[in-house]
Amino acid sequence: MIGISSDSTCDLSPELIAKYGIHIISLSIVMGDKVFKDGQDITPAELFRYVDEHGEICQTAAVNLYEYVEHFQRLREKYDSVVHISLGSGFSSSHQNAKLAALEVPGVYVVDSHNLSTGTGLLVLQAAELVQQGLPAEEVARILQEDAAKVEASFVLDRLDYMARGGRCSAITAQGARLLKLRPSIEVVDGKMVVGRKFRGKLEKCLLDYVEARLAGRTDLDLTRIFVTHSGCSEEIVEAVKEKVLELAPFEEVLITTAGCTISNHCGPNTLGILFKSA
Repeated sequence: MIGISSDSTCDLSPELIAKYGIHIISLSIVMGDKVFKDGQDITPAELFRYVDEHGEICQTAAVNLYEYVEHFQRLREKYDSVVHISLGSGFSSSHQNAKLAALEVPGVYVVDSHNLSTGTGLLVLQAAELVQQGLPAEEVARILQEDAAKVEASFVLDRLDYMARGGRCSAITAQGARLLKLRPSIEVVDGKMVVGRKFRGKLEKCLLDYVEARLAGRTDLDLTRIFVTHSGCSEEIVEAVKEKVLELAPFEEVLITTAGCTISNHCGPNTLGILFKSA
C-alpha cells in the first residue's frame, strides 16, 4: 500500500481529502504571541479579522524537520511507502525539510510541486489516481515531478495591502492600484511568483476577464479537472467564474475550494484563481 501526503497549503477541501485518502501536515500560523495550525484551529476569517484589528499580517512557519520525521514515521507504520507532494521549494523551506526527513525515514518519496495552493493540489489528486492504477511509489513520484511543469497556477488579487505588509510589493504600489481600481494577476512561473496582466474595474468583471485571458482559444489544456480556489469571494462571483470556465473549455471536473490560512495570509480576502494543467 502507498500513502499520499501533502501539506496544508495544497488547499484541498475536507471532502476531497477524505475521498482520495490524503494525509495532510499543517504549516503554522503565528498570530501575535499565539501559534495555530493551518486548517486545524484557525480559519481565514479569523486571520482577516486579526489583520483588520491590528493592522499587521500574521507570520507563517514551515513544517520543521522533526514534525516531518514524525509524520512520515506514522505513515510508514501503515503504508509500505509514501509519496509526499510539497509546497514549492521556491516558496518555503517545507520542501527541504521534507527531503531531509525522508533521508531518516526509508520508503518516503518527496515531490517538489514547484507550486502553491491547488496547483500543488492538482498533483496530489493525480498521485492518488496513479496509486489506484497500481503504479509503484517511485514511478508515481517520477511522473509527478515531470508533470509539475505542466501546472498553470495564477490568481487575481482584490487588494494589495496584504502583499505590501508582507514586503512583496511597496505601499505606494498598493495605494496606486487601489486608486486606479487595478487588480493584478499573480502567476507561478518556474516555481516563483511573478506579476502578470493587470485588470481594471469591478471585481467580478476583472475575474471574468482574467478567466477569458487564461482559457480562451486554448487547444493545449488537460481537461481532466480545474480548480477555482478563492479566499472568501461571494457565492455569486464564484458561480459566475465557474460558468465562464465551462463556457470556454469543457473540463470534466470543476472543483471549488477555499484557500487556507497560509495562502490567504499572503494574498488577502477576495482573491481568486483558476489552476489547471496543460496537456
